[in-house]
Amino acid sequence: MQSLPGELARSALDAAPDALIIIDAAGMVRFANRQAAALFGYSHDELIGQAVERLLPERFRQRHVTHRQGYLAAPRMRPMGVGATLFARRRDGSEFPVEISLSPVEPADGPLVAAAIRDVSERKRVEAELTAAREAAEEARLLADRASQAKSRFLATASHDLRQPLQTLSLLNGALRRMVGGSDAGEVLAQQEQAVGAMSRLLNALLDISKLESGAVKPQPRDFRMAPVLELIRREFSALAADKGLELVVEPAEESVRSDPAMVEQILKNLVANAVKYTQRGRVTVRARRAGERLRIEVIDTGVGIPATQLAYIYDEFYQVGVPANSTRDGYGLGLSIVQRLVRLLDVELEATSEVGKGSTFVLHLPVARSAARESPPEQARPQPGAAAGGAGVHILLVEDDASVRDATSMLLRVEGYRVMAVASLAEALRAVTQQAPALLVTDYHLENGELGTEVIARLRGEVRPDLRAVLLTGDTSQVVKAMHSDPHLRILSKPVDAEELLRVLVELHGA
Repeated sequence: MQSLPGELARSALDAAPDALIIIDAAGMVRFANRQAAALFGYSHDELIGQAVERLLPERFRQRHVTHRQGYLAAPRMRPMGVGATLFARRRDGSEFPVEISLSPVEPADGPLVAAAIRDVSERKRVEAELTAAREAAEEARLLADRASQAKSRFLATASHDLRQPLQTLSLLNGALRRMVGGSDAGEVLAQQEQAVGAMSRLLNALLDISKLESGAVKPQPRDFRMAPVLELIRREFSALAADKGLELVVEPAEESVRSDPAMVEQILKNLVANAVKYTQRGRVTVRARRAGERLRIEVIDTGVGIPATQLAYIYDEFYQVGVPANSTRDGYGLGLSIVQRLVRLLDVELEATSEVGKGSTFVLHLPVARSAARESPPEQARPQPGAAAGGAGVHILLVEDDASVRDATSMLLRVEGYRVMAVASLAEALRAVTQQAPALLVTDYHLENGELGTEVIARLRGEVRPDLRAVLLTGDTSQVVKAMHSDPHLRILSKPVDAEELLRVLVELHGA
């Protein structure tokens, strides 16, 4: 047959990797290589002379005749069915996806079309699996996002609702200590105050860990000076160290670093608190040393030390060196666990070395600031030990939606001598200031119906005066709340608030 290739050409076509058929203008198969016979399940002789539409699923055959005739009218080398999924049909009736490339052939006896056919079943299977995997990953991401949002909502609610009963107990304790006389009653109330304080510290630590685990806390890195942070550490822990007969040495530092200042502050507070707790005599030293592009912040104590065999476990929750299970604990062993989570979030390094009987050293490595830092972390005024002065008839507006906390706070302030107008919402607060402008404002952060204490402060400053002194009580640790520390006429206290601390802050604000 003239249109058939010679033996050499046939051998070459049989060696081709893809199935190859050649059809004439009538759509009849004139040539098929070995791969075509194997792919479609026919013998070579069965394919020759058969209509090409027999190799297609029945639903495509009529359309294919039209497409074939259109191609013969303007033949050129091109892929078939661009953008469409093509299917072929085997002798046994099974279908499979294919890719087909068409080429015109013009022998002496009339035009022919060569079709190179490739089975893409495996590729389609892999593509389908990749698509399914992407969809599953996207679904998992959406579920994770929803779970994270749910955790954030829960933690926001827990931070507020779990602290409310403790807030009430703390304020009532403060009021009772001012109302009840007698050494026995005073001792009972002092022990009650210690119990409430212990519960508050444990709750705060557990909520901190939960927030870090849930992803609700994100680092906000910036350049800042270390000096104000170290000075804050010195002020906060000097009295505690002195009460134990320890010397606290906080060496000044002029360097600036790039990190999240609030997280760095929390790390150092936990490290220093731990150092003071485990040191019975001697000193606790905090110092900073430049080492290339890193600042080494060292917390060194002369405490009990940590055995080498226990050093790997000090970051575990509720683990305390040398404290047997179910025994009386000074703390809960959560401080270093929080530190480790913060260190991971900041992607910085923390080293710990220790020697039993000689003390421990923790070294936090922070990247040096990229440029000279102009900003510094806000220095929140810290209450100093000592009795708060009386209210002396100063008028306070209290905004608190929780009735028990509102009543307890009112009782404490009235016992101290303040005149108190207590309301539950912004609307009630706006009505109250029309009767008498307050000297001080105390408001909860999260109020009912989505109202925020920040809105209360802003609206009342607009109604009363722009520099109205205010105290914001909150369990919220968001960046929005952190940013408000720079307001000179505002103090932010974390719940549960100690009664003495609240009264000291009020005295300080009123005298400012």
